Amino acid sequence: MATIVRGAIPSEEFALGHTLSALPDVEIECERIIESGDQTVMPLVWIRHADRSDIDDALREDPSVDEVTCLSEFDDEFLYRMAWVDHVHLLLQMITNSHATILDAYGWGDEWQFRVLYPARDDFARTHDFAAEHGLRFEVESIREMDAEPAGRYGLTESQFEALVTAAREGYFEVPRRISLSELADKMGVSHQSLSERIRRGTDALVEDSLLIGSVPDDFRD
Repeated sequence: MATIVRGAIPSEEFALGHTLSALPDVEIECERIIESGDQTVMPLVWIRHADRSDIDDALREDPSVDEVTCLSEFDDEFLYRMAWVDHVHLLLQMITNSHATILDAYGWGDEWQFRVLYPARDDFARTHDFAAEHGLRFEVESIREMDAEPAGRYGLTESQFEALVTAAREGYFEVPRRISLSELADKMGVSHQSLSERIRRGTDALVEDSLLIGSVPDDFRD
C-alpha cells in the first residue's frame, strides 16, 4: 500500500546548508526534484525572504550546489535552477532505489522538511535502513498508509471527510454562513457536539498533512 512519510533532515547533512546558515531568515521550497546523474540532483528551487545579491553570494560559496541559474524573480522570491552535488545520497536513495516521489521539500533554519510518497511501506524501510547504515539522521515525524478512499489521501477518517465536504457544500464555511452548525448536524443526523468535533479534528488533520510542512510562520523568524 502506498505510504506517505513526513520527516526532517539536518541541513548540514543535506543540500544548501551553507546558504541556510548564511541567510537565517531565508525559506527554500523545492518546486521539482529530478535525478540528473549518479551523484547529482537537479531541482527547481524557490528562495524567499532575502535580497537577490545576498542569495547569489551565499550560493556561490555553497559547496553543495553547482550550475546555479536564476530563472525568475517576483518581489522577494526567486526561482533558481541548480545542481546539488554534495550530501544528497539519501535523496538519491529515495528517488532511485526506493522509487519514491518527493511531494514537498522545504528548507529553513537548520533542517529540511520532507513529505515523501513511497509505493509501499517496504520501500520506505529501505530508506530507513540506508540512513542507519550511513549515519544519516532522517527523523520520521509521521507515517500514513493511503487507501483507495478519498479520506485516506488526506489523513482524514471517513466521518471527518464527510463532515468537511458536506459543510463546504452546504455553505457552512462561507461568510456569512448559509447554514448553522446545528442545522448542519440535523441534516447529517448527528449531534451538534459530534459534528463540531469531526470538523475541528478534520481541519487539524488537513493542516497537519498539507500546511505544516509548508511556509514558515512569521513568529519562527522573530
